[in-house]
This record gives sequence, structure tokens and C-alpha cells, in this order.
Amino acid sequence: MSYQEIHVRTKNRTELVDMTGQLSRFVQESRVADGLLVIFVPHTTAAITVNENADPSVQHDILTELNRLVPFTGAYQHTEGNSAAHIKTTLLGPSQTLFIQDGKLALGTWQGVYFCEFDGPRSRKVWVKIIAH
Repeated sequence: MSYQEIHVRTKNRTELVDMTGQLSRFVQESRVADGLLVIFVPHTTAAITVNENADPSVQHDILTELNRLVPFTGAYQHTEGNSAAHIKTTLLGPSQTLFIQDGKLALGTWQGVYFCEFDGPRSRKVWVKIIAH
């Protein structure tokens, strides 16, 4: 089975988009009982992360601190003006591998899966693949 493509439209320069529901539906529709879900972002200025999805202030805090640690402007040599986005993507990473158990995405009680935009707004792609066991 090849990967499937999910489209994400972001609205802000930096943003976390909760993909948990969409990915859960993808797993349920696959009818795979046990396996792995691989999520990959084919962009150099966006990432995927797993973190708390119960309190929206967590996403705000993550973005605020990433922007503080890696400011938009600095002594960057990359001339496109998006070096901070490349660095943030490197820190978080372009992929996640999650368990599928009993036909459901296996996440902790408070966990959600987020597409991380660092150079938006843009139309983006997320590639997902299920590996059945």
C-alpha cells in the first residue's frame, strides 16, 4: 500500500494544526487492527509533533517559546528570509510513527498530533502510510 496525501491549509506564519481527528478517521477507515501509522511532512519549513491537546494554551506556549528561541530575524545567511522556519523544523522533525491498536490510533489520554507550520500561511501536504502487522 502506498502513502496517502492529506492537504493542510494554514492561516498564520506559525501555527499548530490539530490533525488527531483526521488521522484517527484515516486509521478507522483502513480497517487495520494492529500496526503503525507513519506521518511525514515533505516540506523543509513544517513539522509534525505529538503533544497535549486538552488545553490550547499548551500550543500557544510551544509556539511562543519556539519563536523566542529561534527568532524570525537574526544573523542568518539564508537569503529567503525563512531560516528560523528551517531551524524550528529541524528541532521538531518531519515525521512521527504511531501505534495502531485494536483498530484505533494509540495515543495517551492528553495527546494529539499536530502539523507545525513555521513559514505560512501556505497550502501544505502531509503523507500518511499504514503498515499493518
